[in-house]
Amino acid sequence: MADRHHRTPHRDGKLYLCAIKDVYSNRIVGYSLDARMKASLAVSALHNAIAIRSPVSTIVHSDRGSQFRSRKFVHALSHNGLRGSMGRVGACGDNAAMESFFALLQRNVLDRQRWSTRAQLRLAIVTWIEKTYHRKRRQRRLGRLTPIEFETINSVAHAA
Repeated sequence: MADRHHRTPHRDGKLYLCAIKDVYSNRIVGYSLDARMKASLAVSALHNAIAIRSPVSTIVHSDRGSQFRSRKFVHALSHNGLRGSMGRVGACGDNAAMESFFALLQRNVLDRQRWSTRAQLRLAIVTWIEKTYHRKRRQRRLGRLTPIEFETINSVAHAA
């Protein structure tokens, strides 16, 4: 699943985050941050996800944002053997897993303080995703495991 979000730091202006979530493990497998909301932001997040997963025939679901409808993003999907899927107009439940992630990010990082620079905000977001969300935040749907623990246990089980 893919979605984007923005937060305005104190002086530097907006910082946009595009994230791609593996709905099996709830891990954010690809993300990209930039000062501008362009198709390249979504394409960069997709390439980061592909580098971790290299999935063929995977469905990438997103909302109907222009970044996900762009020629660049659609080409990146087809070039990598992925299939795009978009939520229906006005159906917020279609992308609920990503909205939940962004609500957690908002509550645990973005609402806690203001940053003077984009670089500080970028570091706070990346640190929260990599250290807290992936490695410390236990999730009920994963049997009270973190996304990394869940993937590790399941990769060992599949290898056996």
